[in-house]
Amino acid sequence: MIRHIVMWRLAGESSEDRRLAREHVKQAFEGLRGRIPGLQQIEVGIDQSAVDYACDVVLVADFESPQALEAYATHPEHLRVRQALGALRTARHQVDYLRS
Repeated sequence: MIRHIVMWRLAGESSEDRRLAREHVKQAFEGLRGRIPGLQQIEVGIDQSAVDYACDVVLVADFESPQALEAYATHPEHLRVRQALGALRTARHQVDYLRS
């Protein structure tokens, strides 16, 4: 199994804009449940700390294999979500690791 973690900082001129952006990202990625072969679990969390160095949203997804994660990267549903949300992000961080 491989765990895929992505964290984003999002754009927004006001706190309300950023709140809406966070919710939009959460709903869009949670909508991928059951649509991607090999995606076993997906969780999307919104930061509650509000510290200046925190990311706004984190995605934690478990895939059955590294190959399933590779397929996810080019899956049409994932690409649709990525494209729809692309303008919202100002920074992106990622970690993928094997789980036993």
